[in-house]
Amino acid sequence: MPVAPLAAAKADRPHRLSAFDWANAALDVIAEEGVAAVAVEPLARRLGVTKGSFYWHFPSREALLAAALDRWEAMEQETVFGKLDAYPEPRTRLKALFQLVAHELKPHRIYSELLKALDHPAIRPVLARVSQRRMDYLAASFRQAGLPRLEAINRARLTYAAYVGFLQLSLQLGQPRLNHDEFGAYVDHVMDTLIP
Repeated sequence: MPVAPLAAAKADRPHRLSAFDWANAALDVIAEEGVAAVAVEPLARRLGVTKGSFYWHFPSREALLAAALDRWEAMEQETVFGKLDAYPEPRTRLKALFQLVAHELKPHRIYSELLKALDHPAIRPVLARVSQRRMDYLAASFRQAGLPRLEAINRARLTYAAYVGFLQLSLQLGQPRLNHDEFGAYVDHVMDTLIP
């Protein structure tokens, strides 16, 4: 039975992009080129659509950036904290957290680029929320691992400072990249040093 021309045309057309697709594409651009590179026309070309598709979902670039930041926050909840619920023992959970974070490259690149754009009014509150959530999670985990309250807070602060510092060294200052074995040894050293 022959296919009707309209049905054939619809089958050949790529699926309609969602706001979710645009937000994910914006995150890819942030990871690769930074916040300033998020622009409607290049994103439309990258996605193989017209600018009209963008304006169907967002009134402005700023609205897209806000959606991308919301998506990044949600991804952290799903891919990091969500996976750690499987580890009830605090030390095991901390080790799983360190291993998980050590092997997630794209979120690190996004975070590093967002740090460079802290003067942007939409970015500062998001990074403040994410950083506070991470610090609270670390402090609670160290507390559950047996450290007194103040020591747990200080250990969380030291852990987070080590993370941000490593990102600065490797992604922003261009320090030589560690090979697989060196990086594994570094992660093991960090865990041995910071997990009680």
